[in-house]
Amino acid sequence: MIATSLPTYFLSHGGGPWPWLDGPFRRGFDVLEASLKGMRRELADAPRAVLMVSGHWEEFRFTLSSGHRPGMVYDYSGFPPETYRIRYAAPGLPVLAETAANLLRSAGLEAGTDATRGFDHGTFSLMEVLYPEETMPLVQMSLRADLDPTAHLAAGRALAPLRDEGVLIVGSGLSYHNLAQLRGTAGHEPSRRFDAWLQETLIAASPSDREARLIDWARAPAARAAHPHEDHLVPLLVAAGAAGSSPAALTYHQKDFAGGITASSFRFGEAPTIQHIEEAFA
Repeated sequence: MIATSLPTYFLSHGGGPWPWLDGPFRRGFDVLEASLKGMRRELADAPRAVLMVSGHWEEFRFTLSSGHRPGMVYDYSGFPPETYRIRYAAPGLPVLAETAANLLRSAGLEAGTDATRGFDHGTFSLMEVLYPEETMPLVQMSLRADLDPTAHLAAGRALAPLRDEGVLIVGSGLSYHNLAQLRGTAGHEPSRRFDAWLQETLIAASPSDREARLIDWARAPAARAAHPHEDHLVPLLVAAGAAGSSPAALTYHQKDFAGGITASSFRFGEAPTIQHIEEAFA
């Protein structure tokens, strides 16, 4: 027996097209890669499709990619020329895009679809490691451009029924995203302090306190030093909203990313194979 509802995830997605690279830059993502491969193992064959909420896509309303064969959005700079020709060729799933949009509308949130939107690196960097076969149906969802925490939690709650239909809901961002302070040591302490608050909020707080703290995230220790613009944090709110009262667990943690940045990823709810093992020994 597997879990009735799939868990949701907030994943730190790393930098640019890192899975396609090699050398020292690529080795900086080895811990993240191992965590993603562990995520694939714990999910086994349970997901039927992935809904990826990307920190690299903002629209005036929640928007879902609805093309049958989405293209690519190379939303990075300074990487080798071949990384602007890579292709992640997973199929889109228009019926899922429309279902998700209807769920959002039913919750009073304006939503639409976009048949021309391609996958950006907030999506394809993770999916290349999670599902390198490129056969898992994939829909990408935008943030709402106002980045309102309450609205994004509400969007997650609206999408929660998809968990019972085999849809894996993933918020893709970064637990620390201040590119101006990524090099050197300026970001080390702010990333550590904000990450400690994240863990306290997501893992130790009650579900009601968790939502209240996330809504008020800008008052957290080192909040604006960690997220001058919160586009890479807000996907977490969708994942948390979709999780409801499901408990959170740390799935990736690194204290030395880029030389000293603290970064994390989280799962909300039990993964299917974890629950299967627990039930077998109950």
